Amino acid sequence: MAPSSNCSILFVIIALFSLSSITTSHAARSLLQLPNLPTIPSLPQPTMPQLPTIPNLPTATTLPPLPSITSLPTLPTANTPLPSLPTLPSVPKMTLPPMPSNIPLPNMPSLPNIPTIPTLSPPPSK
Repeated sequence: MAPSSNCSILFVIIALFSLSSITTSHAARSLLQLPNLPTIPSLPQPTMPQLPTIPNLPTATTLPPLPSITSLPTLPTANTPLPSLPTLPSVPKMTLPPMPSNIPLPNMPSLPNIPTIPTLSPPPSK
C-alpha cells in the first residue's frame, strides 16, 4: 500500500512540474508573437557634480623632514660576539613499571568455522 501511494504522489509532482513548464513555454511563445511594440525613449544622462576640493591635505612643502642618517642608532656589527645560549636542565627519563608476572594474559577466542558454499562448475564442452 505504501509504495503505491508514494509512487502516485511522485506522479502527481511530475505532472505538476510538466504542466507548469507547458504554461511557461506557452506564455513565452505568445510574448514572442506580439506585434512590434513602440520603442522606449532613452533617458537623458545625469550630470555628475564636481567633487569639492579638500584644502586640508598636506602638500610636499608642509611635510616634516626625514631623519638624517647621523641621527639613527648604530646597529651591532658582525665583529661583536653574540651571547651564549643558557644551558637547559636535563629532563628525567620516564619509565613504566614492570608488568606483574603472576597475572596470566587472557586467551584470545578462535574464529568460528565458516561453512563454504560449493561451487558448481560448468559441464565440459564436447
